[in-house]
Amino acid sequence: MTQPISHALALDRSRDARARERFVSGLRGYVLNDLAGAMREDFDSSVAAGVENEANAGPMDGAGVHRAIRKRAIFKAYSSARCTAQQMVWDVVMDSVERQRERLNAAGKELMNGASAGGTLELDPSLGIPRYVEAVDVHLMPGCYYREHGGEDLAAGAIYDQGLNVFAFGAMGKELNDIGWSMANFYKLRFNNPAPGRILDAGCTIGHNTLPWKQVFPDAEVHGIDVAAPCLRYAHARAEAMGIEAHFHQQSAESIRFPDRSMDVVFSSMFLHELPRKAIRNYLAEAHRVLKPGGVLLNMELPPNDRMAAYEQFYLDWDSYYNNEPFYKDFRDQNPKQLTTEAGFSADAYFEGVMPRYTYTAEEDFIAMAQAGPKFGEDTGRLSDIIFWYGFGSVKQG
Repeated sequence: MTQPISHALALDRSRDARARERFVSGLRGYVLNDLAGAMREDFDSSVAAGVENEANAGPMDGAGVHRAIRKRAIFKAYSSARCTAQQMVWDVVMDSVERQRERLNAAGKELMNGASAGGTLELDPSLGIPRYVEAVDVHLMPGCYYREHGGEDLAAGAIYDQGLNVFAFGAMGKELNDIGWSMANFYKLRFNNPAPGRILDAGCTIGHNTLPWKQVFPDAEVHGIDVAAPCLRYAHARAEAMGIEAHFHQQSAESIRFPDRSMDVVFSSMFLHELPRKAIRNYLAEAHRVLKPGGVLLNMELPPNDRMAAYEQFYLDWDSYYNNEPFYKDFRDQNPKQLTTEAGFSADAYFEGVMPRYTYTAEEDFIAMAQAGPKFGEDTGRLSDIIFWYGFGSVKQG
């Protein structure tokens, strides 16, 4: 179910609005847990045993599972319900945002002007929105992340914050920031010697997963970059409302405007699968450039297809076909280690990990899994009542 958003930008919602949000959140939980489980049972019992790869050249992969299952009634029911629930996520929050947009923008402006936490915001009106962002409403979110509605607008950020709360059905932490807490603590276990001085979050959106880095490493200088001005305004205002110092900049991750060797950590979360191949390579090369020797690149992402069983490949790649995620599968078909080495990192410095959600897990259990070799399973990268996050990266040498 939805989590209460406690910061000062939280919307006032009527009883009817709250009821609609709870219904949609519960529907998504039902689709991604119960209905998904029924689809898997149908595949195992009625499809898998009699299906072979079309080319008869080897074991089935995710694409083969997709071809085999897409005519099944349960797949059609699952996909229809999931697409409808996704659209409903935005519908139920956009009414509240639209009704309160002037109040929201005024509250955001007051927080940004006060900047009591010490954070900053740097916008670049001349920055062009990349075609791969402009051409598609990712996740079916109307207007995507960058659309402006006049003035010092925060609406896209508010829609994303409130929408993610409904979307995640309580599975991503109290402040929708479990990924940030998990990855910052994963880094702390693996590399925190000494503690990082400067941290950059690339593709930060509204800073859900940026701020935990400042909370885990309070002496660090934390920066977030994104191309979407309304999300960055919201990110800055949200950080100030929460009393957490962070610095947000309107920049492209393909052309980071920080000096060479200026960062101890470059982090991203659920970002690379939103990019075409060329943009991924540009970002990783930029990350290598701005990292200090000994600095760490850490990307929280979807697990690569070659590490997952065929059904799990298909299940995660569903979004690429039906949820306005045109680069999703293409990213998962690539090799993360190869991506980092092509960007200039040493193959010997590559690492990866699979871990439970930090804010839901006993400390000793998180430590044990984070320090162990990665174990990939059906819940790796999959939004459900049980999630294991995947992260990969490298250490810059020399």
